[in-house]
Amino acid sequence: MLDYLVTGRNLARSTQLSYRDTLAALIRYVVKITGKRADLLTMEDLSRNRVHQFLYEGERLRKCRPRTTNRHLAALHTFARFVGEYCPEELEWSGTILRIPFKKFAQPEIPCLEKVEMDALLAAPNRKTLQGQRDHALLLFLYNTGARAAEVAQVTIADLQLPARSESRTAFVTLRGKGSKTRLCPLWPNTVQALLPFISSRSQEERVFLNRCGRAITRFGIHGLVERYGRRVSAQLPALKKKRVSPHTVRHTSASHLLRAGVDINTIRAWLGHTSVDTTNIYAQIDVEAKAKALAKLEPTAKGTRRPMSSDLMQFLQSL
Repeated sequence: MLDYLVTGRNLARSTQLSYRDTLAALIRYVVKITGKRADLLTMEDLSRNRVHQFLYEGERLRKCRPRTTNRHLAALHTFARFVGEYCPEELEWSGTILRIPFKKFAQPEIPCLEKVEMDALLAAPNRKTLQGQRDHALLLFLYNTGARAAEVAQVTIADLQLPARSESRTAFVTLRGKGSKTRLCPLWPNTVQALLPFISSRSQEERVFLNRCGRAITRFGIHGLVERYGRRVSAQLPALKKKRVSPHTVRHTSASHLLRAGVDINTIRAWLGHTSVDTTNIYAQIDVEAKAKALAKLEPTAKGTRRPMSSDLMQFLQSL
């Protein structure tokens, strides 16, 4: 199964671990229901009905949301495909699991920060301290690249291509996204200046962003950092109290601001590392400012005024 996930599907390590945890949770559930040892379970014990019960228990007891339930089901669908491909005698079981449909749910509203809110978030760290300088550099890097928290946590010094001051080349960073796909993202000059104090005289293999203990920061550490500054800024900007400020919020903000700046949707897709432009199109649908600008173009110049008909049209009608 592991070889199938790595070689056959080329899934990211985090996805492999997620699938492993889902399958382990299902096995523990079936062991509890049947009273059998895990190594004595058969495919009949993992019936469609039991899988349904497992997913339902997750929603009822662990308060899993539909999105989480669908993630568990995706892992079980992958396992069913593996069984169907390598164990033809279990094709019937595989088919019953694959026919379990994903749950439908309303897409949640994507939070996005206005420019003044994003500027306030970037200004929140105390840059007179080394810790505040690092926090500012990390927040600026998130906004500049629109990267996911996991992608930022994995960035090494070798991934940064920073030209010397005498060179005119654009600085950029190599990001590794879902499915081990890589993409290049240009860096602003002020992002480069914010990063320089933290990468000088360090090994190229080291991670760029470290925690307070000097170890590589995790995606959970990045989430905590962003949320902490989000709470601090919300005291100054009450509108932020209604928004959940997270690394993904900054990612959405970066995409929305690119869209408002006139960047085409396909470039934003490549910027964010989306496989399909359909995923990126959601930003075009939710951007209220862009909608307001489009609506303003349709607004009549004065109430009660009508565009006069051309004389040619009136002559044509009178000639009928």
